[in-house]
Order: sequence, then C-alpha cells, then structure tokens
Amino acid sequence: MLTRYILPLIALATLTFAILQMTKASQKSPEAVPPVEPAESPFAKQLAGAGIVEPETENLAIGTNLPGIVEQVMVKVGDTVKPGDPLFRLDGRQFQAEAQIREANLANAKAQLEKLGQLPRPEELPPLVAKVSEAEATLEDQKKQYERLKRISSGAASEDELTRREQGVEIAKAQLEKALAELALMKAGTWEYDKLISKSVVAQAAASLAQTKTEITRLTVNAPRLKWTGNANTEYRVLQVNVRPGEYVGTTAGQALIVLGNVGQLYVRVDIDENDIPRFRPNLPGVAQPRGNENARFKIKFVRVEPYVIPKRQLTGAPTERVDTRVLQVLYAIDLEGRNLYVGQQMDVFLNSEHAADERR
Repeated sequence: MLTRYILPLIALATLTFAILQMTKASQKSPEAVPPVEPAESPFAKQLAGAGIVEPETENLAIGTNLPGIVEQVMVKVGDTVKPGDPLFRLDGRQFQAEAQIREANLANAKAQLEKLGQLPRPEELPPLVAKVSEAEATLEDQKKQYERLKRISSGAASEDELTRREQGVEIAKAQLEKALAELALMKAGTWEYDKLISKSVVAQAAASLAQTKTEITRLTVNAPRLKWTGNANTEYRVLQVNVRPGEYVGTTAGQALIVLGNVGQLYVRVDIDENDIPRFRPNLPGVAQPRGNENARFKIKFVRVEPYVIPKRQLTGAPTERVDTRVLQVLYAIDLEGRNLYVGQQMDVFLNSEHAADERR
C-alpha cells in the first residue's frame, strides 16, 4: 500500500527537478562587466601599443666590479644621490692586507735601489787600498829575492830554485793586478745595468701596489657619471635596492643590485608591432593612459626611435596577444601636468596615424 504512493511521489519530484534545471539552462546569463573599463583611443585612425614608464636616463642597473660580502649599504629606496656618491661597499680586509704586503715590497725595492746608488761605501775603500799596498810590497820582495839569487854564483843556486823565484815574481804581479782591479771596480760604483734592473723591480712593485689600491677603490660602488644626459648635475632616485649587508654578491651579467633613474622627466617606451611599422612615422602625436585608470590621459611628445627591431618582451596579458613577434621601440616624453606616475608602470599608448596618412598623400 505504502509503495504505491511513494513511487509516484519520487517520479513527480524528479520531473520537477528536471524542469527547473532546463528552465535555468535556457535562461541567458547576464553580461560580465569588467572591473576596469579598457582604454579607448580618442583618434579615428590610430596606432596602438603597450608602453612602460621609465626615467630619462633609463633604468640604470647597478652591479659590482668584484665578488664579495657586502659590508655596508649607504642608500635606501627613495633616496636622491648625485653622480659619484657611494651606494654600497664590499668587505676589503683581504685587499687591505695585500696592500700592506705590497707596500713592504715596494719599500724593500726602493731601499735596494738607493743602496746601489750609494756604492761604494767609504768604509769599503781602505781595505782594498791596503790590499793593493800589500800586493805591491809582496811583489817588491819577490823581485829582490829573485835578483839576489841570480847574483849568486851558478853553483850556489839550483835551476829549480831560480824557476820558483821567477814564478813567485809573476804570481805577485798577478795578485797586484787583481788588487788594483778590485779597487778600481769598487771606485767605479754600481754597474748601470744593475741600476736598471733595480729600477724595474721598483716599478713592478709600485704597479702591484697601485693595482691593489685600485681594487680597494672598486670595492665601493658609486653612482655612475653619465655624460650623454647633457646635464653634469644629474641626480638619481634610488628606485630599487636588492642588496643587504652580509650578503654575498657576484659579477653575474644583468644582476641589478641597485636600480637608479632620473625621475625629473618621465618617458614611456612604446612597442610598435612589426605589422604596424609601415604606418608609423616619427613625431606622431598621441596620448597615454595608465592601466586601470580610464579617466587619466597624458599628453606625450615624440623623443626618438630606437632603430633596432627586437623580440617582444613587454606583455600585456591579453588572451589574444601574440608573443612570436618583433617590435619597434619608440620613446615619448610624458607631460605629467602635476600628476604622478611610477617608473615601471604600464600604459596604453595611442598615436594619431592620420598624420602618417597625410604625409603619404
């Protein structure tokens, strides 16, 4: 009896559920409203490109000349620094100890050169003069003995004795010549080539010391001096600091330990797709709009074209965006009009291509 009522109720509930689901599926879903309205071009004919804000000097990625442990960081984000101001310093105890060793080597080399220049010492001459006098006396004695032996009758002295006396005279002569030569050598002083060798040793020691001192100065990384900016008094803003005391840093290419930039005049670097390059002309007027702020538009003024088409690196995140393309980068100066932008901020840039069409006509 109970089963006869339950089964129809289950069937009715299932039918009702199916009808409700079909009704919901047939209803049209409301259109999704984007959280931020996309940028719209004010021009009838336009060239559009993605841009990124950068300082007048571009982003200066500061690295290090030498690897080592960071001893001190002198700046923080937001600081203003001048060209030549120190940014951070590495531990230099090893180089300082090496400099002391090389200073000692230089002092030793200079002392050796000075010693050669002071030769002969006054104290060294009297012994050599006495040695000459001794050799002269010895020679005189040998001559007298030989002459006396010759005056003796032939039977009193043997032939061997006469030969020994004669050789003694020759030996005494040789000893005298040797003593005279040693005295002359001492009086002549240092040989010029010995001085040249000693001078080269001094120069080598001085160069080694200068090299170590140069390495010590390179331990302190300073803000660069850029002559191409046209302003010798350029000041930088510290945009990013990626180094801390106690950290080990290396000389890896592209490693930005500190990022600097002159934010007095901001530029926007616009990527023009290679397919739009034929429609681009220098000096095209345009506007730039920051991402996420459809009410803010900035006037921009053409600065220059970087005439090297590069692979696309700056991505907007749009689902239809192509990444297998190349872009021409164009620089425009931004008229802030008292408003604020940040370095690295993305912007949508629209250029009025009607001017390009007029030029072609």
